[in-house]
Amino acid sequence: MALKNKQNRTIVLPINESIYDLFLLDNKLAHQQISQLISDYGELFPEKIKNGYMLNGRTRVSKKMGIQMRKIKIGKVSYRIRPSFILPYCRAKTTEVSKALLLLKFGVPFWALAFVFGKNAMWWYRLYLSFHQYSIVGTTVHKKESLPTDLLADEHHIRVSGKKSYVATTSGANCFLGMAVCSKADEASLKMAYGDFKEEAKDLNIDYQPNTVNTDGWWATQNAWQSLYPKIKVIECFLHAFLKVRDRATKQFKDHFEIAADKIWNCYRALSKASLAQQIRRLQEWTNNNLPDSPMKQNILKLCKKKKRWMEHFDFPNAHKTSNMIDRLMRPMNRHAYNSQMFHSNISATTKNFRAFALLYNFAPSCPVAWDESQDLKSPAARLNGFVYHKDWLENLLIAASLGGFYNHRNPL
Repeated sequence: MALKNKQNRTIVLPINESIYDLFLLDNKLAHQQISQLISDYGELFPEKIKNGYMLNGRTRVSKKMGIQMRKIKIGKVSYRIRPSFILPYCRAKTTEVSKALLLLKFGVPFWALAFVFGKNAMWWYRLYLSFHQYSIVGTTVHKKESLPTDLLADEHHIRVSGKKSYVATTSGANCFLGMAVCSKADEASLKMAYGDFKEEAKDLNIDYQPNTVNTDGWWATQNAWQSLYPKIKVIECFLHAFLKVRDRATKQFKDHFEIAADKIWNCYRALSKASLAQQIRRLQEWTNNNLPDSPMKQNILKLCKKKKRWMEHFDFPNAHKTSNMIDRLMRPMNRHAYNSQMFHSNISATTKNFRAFALLYNFAPSCPVAWDESQDLKSPAARLNGFVYHKDWLENLLIAASLGGFYNHRNPL
């Protein structure tokens, strides 16, 4: 989980590069720019900015880029103001790396970035990994009202130094909202892993209470969420129940499976509890009368026994009935894991890797088909919030991550 500590003292603002030299030298212009940005984007500043601020000198000239930053004092704490066109630690300008970093979303290895764009593989890896330090929830979600109340959760299986591990993944509104790696898939381990999302969501909205979470049938996942949020309703994924039947349909049951599949999806498409109960009853009767004992038959009957679970879908019409949304998000995550050829470090470093990927995915542009009708809302995070701080996706990410993503959501100015 990102740490809310004293290191988060960098305020990132959309200051135009063409006026940045004047912003550094002219105090009057600096006050005008800062005051306007406080009015427009007060959430990017510490809460005490409402009590005023004072200019507090400049940083030393960066040896890497020969650039300085303004410092302001808010209360008794000094903060740096970094323009969004500059990367953290003055590594480079955002325009020099944004296209290269976009390719990481599609599994391009770091050595390939170095071959095409210069630098070396470790330089690109460290730049990419630096995103892990930002709060995923706080950076992605602009207002507490936008925080999704209907979530999805699943574990992606990977290997860390050859040992099986699990990426506890939380998503909502087509965005990654939580990522943490654990070495076991038991309730205690998953509760700790999914707990990272809870802590970051609490910083955004201290009273946050999700209504539902869609999971597969794994008991430890369901118990972990029930423990984290006792009032939450766990919605079991209907798709996973179908897949368990499909995966046990051998060649000799091919014709039976096609009939069973239609009947199973008829249950899913039922428009009322009465209709669902009727479809499940017909499925159960057909299964008992036509299928010989087999793993496929056992799983169909197991699906029928979960009638109460499927009835709950009607009690929460906004909940996700299937895991389709998180499955779509996990496809590129799977490519990233595959191209990493297993993770050769440890759980902590691997968690940082996936956290960085989560923010990269949330802010990088989607396929144009997804945003043709809204030219400015190209990324999942932009469509969730309904606006962007900057048209360049990387600058938008860096601005949203002002103060590490732990900013003044609770008391907007």
